[in-house]
Amino acid sequence: MATTSLKLPDALKQRINTLAEIAGKSPHAFMVEVIAEQTERVEKRLAFIQSAVAAKKNFDDTGMGYEADQVHAYLRSKISGSSASPPSAKKYGKK
Repeated sequence: MATTSLKLPDALKQRINTLAEIAGKSPHAFMVEVIAEQTERVEKRLAFIQSAVAAKKNFDDTGMGYEADQVHAYLRSKISGSSASPPSAKKYGKK
């Protein structure tokens, strides 16, 4: 395991100590957990953005997409436990 040194402002270090104690963890364990959670959050956001960029490229290349109202109706049906057929993609022309 790699070792990293952090210089923290005194006020932040005190907040970490207080919250770590409340959480029943050492300050070290608390900081490792918080760093891991933030790292995962940033990775998920980047993956979401990459997925959106790929979807936009696919739409630009194919012109195929879904009517928002149909997608929303489908999702409402699924959430309520009803069976529903997924919406069909349709070709959109360039504007």
